[in-house]
Amino acid sequence: MEFLLHILAGAGVGFAIGLTGVGGGSLMTPLLLLFGYPAPVAIGTDLLYAAITKAGGAVSHHRRGNVDWRIVGILAAGSIPAAILVHVVLAGTGFQDTKAFEDVLTTSLGIMLIITALMLIFREKMRLSAIEDKPHALMGFVHNHRTPVTLVMGVLLGICVTLSSVGAGAFCAAVLLTIYSQISTVRIIGTDIAHAVPLTFIAGMGYFLSGYVDMVLLLSLLVGSLPAIHLGSRVSSQVPDQLLQRILTVLLLGLGIYYSLAAPF
Repeated sequence: MEFLLHILAGAGVGFAIGLTGVGGGSLMTPLLLLFGYPAPVAIGTDLLYAAITKAGGAVSHHRRGNVDWRIVGILAAGSIPAAILVHVVLAGTGFQDTKAFEDVLTTSLGIMLIITALMLIFREKMRLSAIEDKPHALMGFVHNHRTPVTLVMGVLLGICVTLSSVGAGAFCAAVLLTIYSQISTVRIIGTDIAHAVPLTFIAGMGYFLSGYVDMVLLLSLLVGSLPAIHLGSRVSSQVPDQLLQRILTVLLLGLGIYYSLAAPF
């Protein structure tokens, strides 16, 4: 019965991903916490789930020429070492075996959910401002130093994704749309997905090696989500996108506020 419930949960999240392109870590990790899984298990399992589910999308975007591998390389040069370093520090200090570790993960999840919701609200405005090249000191600096800014962003993503499983999708795409405003949206999305695969895999393997990945849970989620993502993608054009985005934004904001306040410090 539990296995079936997890299949249905995977199908629900997969369908949401297919419809909106958002929902991997943002919805799956909170859902696993709702099922009663400890935060490290929920995050670790979700990271490997994200790596596997996004791999097909990365291949598809690559075949269509929608991946800028130079940007992927710059992001990965920051994010992969950062993700590894986080796990090395956690394992070396023994912090991951303490109750405080779960509290830090839960709070990190809440903060990243709030940031993701805000990105969904303001990403179009940010994108338009960047395209119009409006005079703004910060935007001018970003456009004049795209490579180092992207590298720093990769480092931040490596830390945030490893500690929360959130950020490799909507958050990363929104920032890339601002930094590289001259690149088409579909190419930015393809680049974002291509980078998310190695980042979530490396971050997830760190949890796996520490014994925080439930392989049976992972399998059940994949059984439900993989066909549901395909179905969601096929019907996405028939569903009002703005309504879905608003519902998702409100949901993420609510979950973010809840989890950021849930951990007692």
